[in-house]
Amino acid sequence: ASGVEPYFVGKPNPLMMRSALNALNAHSEHTAMIGDRMDTDIISGIEAGLETILVLSGVTEPDEIERYPYRPSRVVDSVADLLDELAPLPAESQVGEAEVIDLEAKER
Repeated sequence: ASGVEPYFVGKPNPLMMRSALNALNAHSEHTAMIGDRMDTDIISGIEAGLETILVLSGVTEPDEIERYPYRPSRVVDSVADLLDELAPLPAESQVGEAEVIDLEAKER
């Protein structure tokens, strides 16, 4: 009736990720998408310009990764494998007591 094409947003979606980054005053260079599905989580992270980490404790199996024309930045067995990389948020952050992965720390 309006003559305007709808824009469908599903979970996850790059628009949702960008909006969340803006709301948190975060930057894509310091954020990673961690997920267990190549066809939703990882592609959405790539489309949003994030580092992507595929965890093999969920849907996607290791032998399925090469079926896709894109690759995650990293592949780990479990989210637990990332615990050593967690760092507290900077004091000026509005997020509170949450923790994020400090992607720059692994380069130091």
